[in-house]
Amino acid sequence: MTAKVVVVGSFNVDHVWMLDALPAPGETRAARYMSGPGGKGFNQAVAAARSGAATRFVCALGDDAGGAYARSLAVADDIDLRDARSDAPTGSAGIFVDANGRNSIAVAGGANDGLTAAHVREALSGEAPAVVLAQLETPTAAAIDAFAFARSANAIAVLNPAPANVQVDASLLAASDIVTPNETEFAALVRAHLSRELDAKSLVDIADADLHALCRALLPTGTVVVTLGAAGVFVSHADVVRRGDDSSHYRLPAPRVAVVDTTGAGDAFNGALAASLATRPALALAAHARYAIAYASLSTETSGTAPAMPSKEAVHARFPDATAPS
Repeated sequence: MTAKVVVVGSFNVDHVWMLDALPAPGETRAARYMSGPGGKGFNQAVAAARSGAATRFVCALGDDAGGAYARSLAVADDIDLRDARSDAPTGSAGIFVDANGRNSIAVAGGANDGLTAAHVREALSGEAPAVVLAQLETPTAAAIDAFAFARSANAIAVLNPAPANVQVDASLLAASDIVTPNETEFAALVRAHLSRELDAKSLVDIADADLHALCRALLPTGTVVVTLGAAGVFVSHADVVRRGDDSSHYRLPAPRVAVVDTTGAGDAFNGALAASLATRPALALAAHARYAIAYASLSTETSGTAPAMPSKEAVHARFPDATAPS
């Protein structure tokens, strides 16, 4: 399979507890339990594949039940899996979700921490994808090599700078064509790279011109797409590369949905955005972002992460104005 989207990242086995409220320190609460696949990289690969893009997923897995689980799931979603075998256990995550869909997550990287740049180079050899997507749950060196490959192949390098507690290397940021932080991740980027404190909760209320200026300072020659949850997204382009858009910056709203679980919504957005960019290259970025917003919104109506990723047909049926990739 010739991949249109390459995702370099993590696979975790998710252990999820659904509660009325998130437990306070020292508190024990009754919960409903479920388990399933996750990891930012895998979630994004599933979203890209279900959005209609031929997808390759590059990762590291343990030689254990979790690794076998990942391999079987990749086959089921027709994902071209290129995994490095690790002596460490397959990654895992503990997720608490409250009645409002809010979550708290702890992740044990395991095999994910051993993904190497050498494996990425081997997995991408001879490929010519349209989009390469990476996150921060695997070593930075692997993402840097993936983006170096993207540049050599004239592919779009998309960085999802998540989770927020991992500092983004300046060279990785500079190698990115599109960066997709949420509010917390954007505040962390501004703190680390611009030495400015920013209240993530108030980000949605910042004037567009001021938010655009911050984005330009962070990524002078690229595009920043800040996801704002129920408030939609803010898009900021460098004037020289507007990716088909008329405006250098603008906001797009999110549709109203019956939220059950927001875990994985950011991954849904990123995978769908990558797929749309790869399969509909003639369209402006605003069209890709509208589809990704609709895709992520629909994903929140189902519990879980990778299993909650909808098909492009489901998105098109629910939100016909957000034309799904063909």
